[in-house]
Amino acid sequence: MIKTRFILTSILPAILLASCQPKPVTVSPDIAMTAAFETAFAQVSLPTQTPAPTDTPIPTAAAPRTPPALPAAYQTAYLQSPDTPHTYISDSCQYLKAKWDPNNAAPGTIVMVIMFHGINKGAADDVNDITVQDFEKLMNSLKELGFEAINATQLADFLDANARIPQRSVVLTYDDRHTAEAFEHFRPYYEEWGWPVINGWISAFGGDDQFLQENVNLSAEGWVDYEAHGVIHNINIVPGSTDDFIYGELQGSIDNIQKYFGKTPIAYVWPGGGFTPRGVEVARSVGYRVGFTVNPRGPIMFNWVPLADTEDPRRPTWIPEGPSNDPRLTLPRYWPAQALSELDAIRTVGNEAAAYAEQNKAVELEYYDIVCAPAYGTLPAAP
Repeated sequence: MIKTRFILTSILPAILLASCQPKPVTVSPDIAMTAAFETAFAQVSLPTQTPAPTDTPIPTAAAPRTPPALPAAYQTAYLQSPDTPHTYISDSCQYLKAKWDPNNAAPGTIVMVIMFHGINKGAADDVNDITVQDFEKLMNSLKELGFEAINATQLADFLDANARIPQRSVVLTYDDRHTAEAFEHFRPYYEEWGWPVINGWISAFGGDDQFLQENVNLSAEGWVDYEAHGVIHNINIVPGSTDDFIYGELQGSIDNIQKYFGKTPIAYVWPGGGFTPRGVEVARSVGYRVGFTVNPRGPIMFNWVPLADTEDPRRPTWIPEGPSNDPRLTLPRYWPAQALSELDAIRTVGNEAAAYAEQNKAVELEYYDIVCAPAYGTLPAAP
């Protein structure tokens, strides 16, 4: 009995002690994983969140610029009615680019064309001729007033594209067939000043011309510029002229000069001053770049040629050039008897034209910048 009590007394505290121990806790795998991630992220320093970018304001488009109105062509009281300046470049941008390119001729550059037929040691009985004394006076006066002589190619380049030439230029033309000796009047001015002279060569005799070889020799020297003056020559081109005749005179002159002078003429001196719209059209088609009448209407400038659109009862022999619609092929020329008295007026025209251009320069350059520059490019910088 005592033994049994002892056993119970020993066992009972053990049972009580065991019941007081905490029971093991079973943890769900999902809960454990979540806790692990939370612990890991708690140890990572996250970057500060940047605010969402705001929209960049779109600039307001600039209002389109309105091009200014271009000024009218220069006018002068020097011209006699019905003579008026005619332009020949219809594209304003092309004209302004050539006009204001600083590498080209300056506005107001002016050309005087003088035609000689005979330079006489004695009296000048023919109205077309001039005495040696008056010839020398004219040449010296031209030089003293700042003129310089140019050839046909220089003139054509100037009229076509405003190529640079002396600001006061003169074209000296000596029409018809002459001996080489006849050009000796011009030689001193070539040797001293470098002045060329244009000869309007008549191709009537072809290779049988008694003056041909001496003129070919002069051409080789480089200062006599041989250009075309017809084949038959003494029959003018008139409204009733056939195309065969017109082509014979114009193309025939080219063929002859190419064959014997080894050059292609670019200027046509209308024989007797006779031309027609059809004649001018053919001249352009076969390659002539400039043509000379016998009408002394005035000086010429780039895109500015004084012509008449109607007949003038005071000057009935002067054929109106306007209907031909090609001013560069119907250029005016002064008779030598007139030339000396016109020099001062021609200088004035050039000076006025230069001043008028300067007055309108800002407007024309603004127009070019707005209208022309996107297609034609900006103007070159001054050299």
